[in-house]
Amino acid sequence: QVQLVESGGGLVQAGGSLRLSCTASGRTFSSYALGWFRQAPGKERDFVAQINWSGGMTYYVDSVKGRFTISRDNVKNTVYLSMNSLKPEDTAVYYCAAGGTGGDYRLKSTYTYWGQGTQVTVSS
Repeated sequence: QVQLVESGGGLVQAGGSLRLSCTASGRTFSSYALGWFRQAPGKERDFVAQINWSGGMTYYVDSVKGRFTISRDNVKNTVYLSMNSLKPEDTAVYYCAAGGTGGDYRLKSTYTYWGQGTQVTVSS
């Protein structure tokens, strides 16, 4: 069992930066791929980024490439999402997720464990 707790969300002006953190409990943290998803009001929960178990491979949705960076610290059991040049369209609840190494990293069904989410609001 893995429990995930996100933090670091908040209100920021367009062009600003935030860093989200997601800390996990459980001894098998390092064996999971970790992802970030986001859900805007009235919309589906969409893939944002994923990092593999070692941190050696990362994937991003096109709309955040060059602005967001996903990283992980397996000693601290934490995954991060550094967000720069934020835009109003980045406003959403951001969720971290942990899953196996197989499957399509863009799909919610690939992930077994989910955090409760943290709100990010970008004002224009």
